[in-house]
Amino acid sequence: MTAVLFAYPKQAQFGRVLPKNKIYEHASPSPALKALFVQQVEQIVWQYKLAPETINLPAKPTVPEIQIFDITLKTPELDHEVLRCIDKAIPFPIIFQLHHDQRIQPIATYKRPNEADSSKWVIDGYFSKGWLPEESTREPLPIALDLQALYEQLLRKLLPLAQREHEPLKEHVERIGQWQSKQNEYQKHQSRLNKEKQFNRKVEINAQLRRLKTELEQLAS
Repeated sequence: MTAVLFAYPKQAQFGRVLPKNKIYEHASPSPALKALFVQQVEQIVWQYKLAPETINLPAKPTVPEIQIFDITLKTPELDHEVLRCIDKAIPFPIIFQLHHDQRIQPIATYKRPNEADSSKWVIDGYFSKGWLPEESTREPLPIALDLQALYEQLLRKLLPLAQREHEPLKEHVERIGQWQSKQNEYQKHQSRLNKEKQFNRKVEINAQLRRLKTELEQLAS
C-alpha cells in the first residue's frame, strides 16, 4: 500500500514559516537534538490549519484542530526525534509532509491527550509509507462528521496494516506496535540462525521462527 497525498482546502492555508528557535522555546531540546535540526532541516512551514473556522467541521476535545506542517530537508533522512520535538512544542495533532529532492513523504504519530493529564500529549512512534514524487495526484479530504473522525482517517492512511472491521484507532495502533516488535524478534532469530553451526540449535531456532511467523500473520490479518 503506497502513501496517499491529500489536497488540503485553500481556505485552510496558514502558510507561515516556523522559526526553529520558537520550537526550542516550547520543547527545550538538548544540544544534540538542536544539532540535528541544523544538520537535517532547511525550513519548517505551518502550511494548513484544519479547524472549525477553516473547514467547517466541529472540534472534539481530543482533536480541537489538525495542523499540516511542511518540512524541507537538507538530507534524505530525518531523525524522528526532530518530529517528536515539534510535536511536543505544538499542542495539536500534526500531519507532517517532508520534502526532499522533488519528493514528498507524509508522516505522523498517533498524538492524543494523556488520559491522566489532559494538558500533556501522548506521542508514540511515527508512521509513513515512504516517498512519493512531488507532483503526485492529491485526493480530496475524506468525508468526516468532525475533526477527530477526519484525523483518524488521515492517520489510518499512513498505517502499515489495514484496519479490522470496527477496530478503534487506539487498538489498531497497538496491534501495529505488537506486529513491529514481533518483526524485530523474527529478524533477530533469523540472524542467529544464519550464524548458528550446531544442527540441534538450528532446529530449535527454526521452530521459534515458525511460531513467530504464525503470530505475525495473525496480527496482520
